[in-house]
Amino acid sequence: MADTTVKVDSETRDRFAAVAAARGKSVRAYLAELAIEEENQLALGRATAVFRETVGRPGISAAFDGEFGGLPASPGANGAA
Repeated sequence: MADTTVKVDSETRDRFAAVAAARGKSVRAYLAELAIEEENQLALGRATAVFRETVGRPGISAAFDGEFGGLPASPGANGAA
């Protein structure tokens, strides 16, 4: 993979360098890891939005409970300890 240069102000560069050093990584390795983490967060956000939309549809919760028996009783339900 070819290298490139990204211009940031010196304060930002120093902050990236400090975080990378604290994690025992080079700035290059830290930024690569950070990019992957951010991509994963974006994907998780999209998946969460789809999940919320889906479970919010009328009848979905009842259909799930009917198919899979619903949630197990939580400890302490009905006064049990």
